[in-house]
Amino acid sequence: MDLLTPDNPVFATYLVAAALMVLKIMGQGWMTVWRMMKAGGGWASPEDLRAGPLNRNPDPAQLEINDDVDRSRRMHRNDLENIPAFLAIGLLFVLIDPAFWLAALLMYGFVLARLAHAVAYATARSHEVRATFYTVGSLAVIAMAVMVLIAGLGAL
Repeated sequence: MDLLTPDNPVFATYLVAAALMVLKIMGQGWMTVWRMMKAGGGWASPEDLRAGPLNRNPDPAQLEINDDVDRSRRMHRNDLENIPAFLAIGLLFVLIDPAFWLAALLMYGFVLARLAHAVAYATARSHEVRATFYTVGSLAVIAMAVMVLIAGLGAL
């Protein structure tokens, strides 16, 4: 069986997990835009105060920090700091042909941890709660990276 085909259950698991995480990143960007439009502010840059169809009455107050918009931006930045590592190592992990149960545990574990982290962040849970979910996801990525590293060193 070829490793990089949907016939390989490990690769199919990666496809689902990776697609969900890409949708999470893109969705968070849209959530930020929605929150900016709803608040009529929280704009990020001075040029955002130029009049246009979506901002007919610019006001310097629109550049002030809006808690909801800023929270969404922080969530997006957090995704951009964490999900790309999963996307990269997850694909390499498929190439070492791990047991399906292990790949599913690590990949779906990462996805669930990121989704739980997002819910915790969106509902303003404590740093300890968010850090717990971050840690679970991070450990899944680290485990995959270590196994890939061992496989690579073993092939030298």
